[in-house]
Amino acid sequence: MVQSASMNVGGSSWAFGSRGAKQGLFAICAVFMMLVVARFDYRQLLGKSTNPLRAPAVWGMLFAVALCAMVLVPGIGKEVNGARRWITLGPIQLQPSEVAKWASVIYLAWCLVKRPFPLEKFWKGFLPTVLPVGVACILVAKEDFGTAALIAVCTLAILLVGGAKIKHLIVVLPPVLALGALLVAGTPYRWRRMTSFWDPFADPRGEGYHMIQSLMSFASGGLAGTGLGGGVQKLGYLPEDTTDFIFSVICEELGLAGAMLLAFLYVGFVVVAWRTITSDRHDTLGKLLMFGGVTMLVTQAVINVAVATVSVPTKGMSLPLVSAGGTGLLITGGAIGLLVSVIRRRTLAPMPMAQVPVRDARELTDRDWKTWTKSAA
Repeated sequence: MVQSASMNVGGSSWAFGSRGAKQGLFAICAVFMMLVVARFDYRQLLGKSTNPLRAPAVWGMLFAVALCAMVLVPGIGKEVNGARRWITLGPIQLQPSEVAKWASVIYLAWCLVKRPFPLEKFWKGFLPTVLPVGVACILVAKEDFGTAALIAVCTLAILLVGGAKIKHLIVVLPPVLALGALLVAGTPYRWRRMTSFWDPFADPRGEGYHMIQSLMSFASGGLAGTGLGGGVQKLGYLPEDTTDFIFSVICEELGLAGAMLLAFLYVGFVVVAWRTITSDRHDTLGKLLMFGGVTMLVTQAVINVAVATVSVPTKGMSLPLVSAGGTGLLITGGAIGLLVSVIRRRTLAPMPMAQVPVRDARELTDRDWKTWTKSAA
């Protein structure tokens, strides 16, 4: 879809161009990253100590906060389309907000399981737990309000599931909402997006242009679509067609059928996460990682689809695993590899010999022993 969305008027036949080939290479690297991370034990990656200074999850969160601060420094952060969201590292560009998303999930899962701070206490436990994530959200919100809101919503969900007191969440919710409203109202272009959302046709050549062109893509697609590569809106009409509005291209070229197929693929993540969370074969740390990771992934996809369908105001947020992007795809691949590691490593204790399913201990053959030990592991 990235290749199709990047085709121009001069492309008379289907052939992979530089944009599609580059994205294909990133996809291969992301799969490799997933397979590598899946081979590690997620419990070792997160550390066994309850001391925050010795926990890889805490250092990873602090590293993400440092990156989010560095991107705001002129000369270090790279500005694209009026927003400074990237750090250039040689031939690649790193988006610190992507690191912050997954670092937050890992850090919160570690805190809720290891309990380095007394979570039942507000000042000594709850605030120190959420402080690094809050700092990361504030730094990200300056240039990318949508991703900051995504991290905040997922943080709230993880804390709620992980056992944080509801009254603590209620206390911090009004200041967070007030800060979000201030960031929107105090930034002219964000306020224009918010007001134009109510009536995109009031300014069809200005703030409403993106939304109108996206709606035209849906109208052109119908049930079966115009065919792969046959879309028209991508030919200079629909902005950000390979990133923020790639779902519009999918609906135009693959129709409602393609959109439903994509939706079912994301629902697959939810089904796998639900089976893992409700299983008694995984520990609490693994369940929280699975819940947080899939919540982050699927919520971002829902927001992207909502923006493309003009259900919410326009935000610069990509469609995970589909939109063009290198470092974001690699980081997401590594995060999915961590979730695969959770699925592959069960924590069932071996059955005592008294529960070995044989009529008599003398009947325990080598084949029975191998079958039992394999199932117990």
